[in-house]
Amino acid sequence: MIKIDSQDVRKYDPSDMLGLILNFPDQIEEAVAIGEGIQTDPHPEGLQHLVICGMGGSAIGGDLLRTYLSREISLPILVNRHYTLPRFVGPNSLVIVSSYSGNTEEALASFQEARVRKAHVVCLTSGGRLKGWAREEGFPVIQIPGGYPPRAALGFSFFPVLILLIKTGLVKRRSQDFQEVITLLRKKSRLYHPDKNEGNLAKQLAGELKGRFALIYASPPTEAVAMRWKGQFSENSKLLAGVNLFPELNHNEIVGFRPKPAGPIRVIFLKDSGDHSRIKARMDITKAIIEESGARVLEVHSEGKSLLARLFSLIYLGDFVSLYLAVLNKVDPTPVKNIDFLKSELAKIPGSFRMATVQPQRHEDTKIIE
Repeated sequence: MIKIDSQDVRKYDPSDMLGLILNFPDQIEEAVAIGEGIQTDPHPEGLQHLVICGMGGSAIGGDLLRTYLSREISLPILVNRHYTLPRFVGPNSLVIVSSYSGNTEEALASFQEARVRKAHVVCLTSGGRLKGWAREEGFPVIQIPGGYPPRAALGFSFFPVLILLIKTGLVKRRSQDFQEVITLLRKKSRLYHPDKNEGNLAKQLAGELKGRFALIYASPPTEAVAMRWKGQFSENSKLLAGVNLFPELNHNEIVGFRPKPAGPIRVIFLKDSGDHSRIKARMDITKAIIEESGARVLEVHSEGKSLLARLFSLIYLGDFVSLYLAVLNKVDPTPVKNIDFLKSELAKIPGSFRMATVQPQRHEDTKIIE
């Protein structure tokens, strides 16, 4: 068991990422309240697609919605991480543009294209140009609080959009699931706290991953969780990680474990009680193959009754693991210097985004207030 306490965390965490993680259950509670305050009409007739546009921390909420609702919602969901939209986007599409800062250039470009194509557009943001442009053009805005690193605002990027879809009649209501998530995570915040050592799974996993490349393997329902873990390891822990999915990885990547993988690695299996029976069998056989190669597999099991609670139980664990890895790596989890440098260099290159000149019809069929 690694030795980390609150004093160790404070040494490397001056911006208090720990506080944001510990308060995540409260953020979810606030995010649900924001969602419940949305005023909207039923979804427009003839709606055929749901497209969620965003990048980084703002896009993970879309990935989570896509995987979480895949067996319920009748519309195809696409998470668009690009400057341009697929050709099918048009008047029969609901486009949710998610940019926490409101200034993400890919999201702004997608907003411009969606308005020109006369899609039904809803914006989720704390402010910035996206909010200003949406207000100017009469598009609805879901206002969320500012001041967070985008990756620490997952509750705000996920729950208001889910509740919007509930209120438009696209998915069923699930208030009990919301409360289960909040209650479960409050319990876990005590179990994963830096001053708790005995039985602290987050610390155990961080100790296993220190100095090693992490491969995160998941099934389709937990795909977004695996992406979240990878992103948190990169941004918080400054540690490279990889992601792949069952059963796809059994058709290619598994061969890389014979005879022996290059370099020190740990393979993490994210396991859920709802995994398909054949996926469970594949996991067992794959574990044997990996361990025969000399690599170690760490199995992490979701907790909770509802799928929503099970997914967030894994997400929350990964957030704590990434924080403790940052401490073990002796790095501040909050700054993302490479991203800041990239943005500053891009700002020097001509091609800044302005409001497109094509004027679409104003969209009054979906009414959302702050």
